[in-house]
Amino acid sequence: MWGEKGSILETYQKGTCMPFVLIVLLVISLFILIAASRAFYTVRTATAGVVEKFGKFDRITRPGLHFLVPFAERVYFVDLQVKQAQFSVETKTHDNVFVQIPVSVQYQVLDDKIADAFYKLSAPQKQIESFVFNSILGHVPKLTLDETFEQQSGISVAVKVELDQIMSNFGFNILTALVTDIIPDVKVKAAMNDINAAQRAQVAAQARGEAEKILKVKQAEAEAESKALQGKGIAAERQAIIDGLSASIEHFQQGVPGATSEDVMALVLLTQYFDTLRDIGTRGGTNTLFLPNSPGAAGDFQSQILAGLRGGQVPKTGPDAPRVVEPERPYNPPPPPIGTPGTPNPFTETPFP
Repeated sequence: MWGEKGSILETYQKGTCMPFVLIVLLVISLFILIAASRAFYTVRTATAGVVEKFGKFDRITRPGLHFLVPFAERVYFVDLQVKQAQFSVETKTHDNVFVQIPVSVQYQVLDDKIADAFYKLSAPQKQIESFVFNSILGHVPKLTLDETFEQQSGISVAVKVELDQIMSNFGFNILTALVTDIIPDVKVKAAMNDINAAQRAQVAAQARGEAEKILKVKQAEAEAESKALQGKGIAAERQAIIDGLSASIEHFQQGVPGATSEDVMALVLLTQYFDTLRDIGTRGGTNTLFLPNSPGAAGDFQSQILAGLRGGQVPKTGPDAPRVVEPERPYNPPPPPIGTPGTPNPFTETPFP
């Protein structure tokens, strides 16, 4: 019996120890898995690993798979890509104009100073911003507003050089520092635009004046030439008319013996008179008035034209002819001579009172 009871007790003790052992083995396995997972890590491209051993810097790891001593070493990752920081600096120019200057800085961690970039600066962008403000405030107040616009690229180079000298000690490389714009106050900008517009309007007015001057000169020259040519044409036309009339008069006198020049001119004028009446009557929509309109006016026309050709004065007839002005009588006429019929004889007769 006792033998059987002993065997039962041993069996019971063995049954109660098995779960405990399994739990211990499970805990150990989990610990090993966690340690193994922490022992291996990977570093991505364009990234570097900063490994600390018991809180002290130990080494720099490059992209790839690496081993880490569990619970003794720890890794931090540093980005090696180019980053950009944008700032806006407000400052005053030498001519007391406040401007906003946006600055864009591209920087990168130096490959041989990864530890310095990781440990020396806690907030790189804040430090870069401070140095940018210091550099801008050291250059722009020495320049006027116009000089600031003209030397925008020079300001960028100066900021880049100063930043590069300072930030290289902290493990950073300043690639570029661009002054992207210069923004004055709205009122100042409006005033500058007004000044520029006024200057351009003045230049445009001068150009328009010169153009109008040239145009008027050319028009005057053209008009002078036109008048000269027109005078020549009129003179030639009149000469041709005179030549034609002379030839016609000669032919008419040869065909009609005894005819005088006045007779020929009267016939020509009468013919032109009737031609003119015909043209006026046949032309539609005309508003021409031909005065006087009696056939007897041809004689007046003839006498006027002939007088004009001879250089004399034209006798005027009709209601518009000038009146004959009689000489005025003297206010106190002289007495008639003695012996005139109707006058008293002072020697024999007594004049009436």
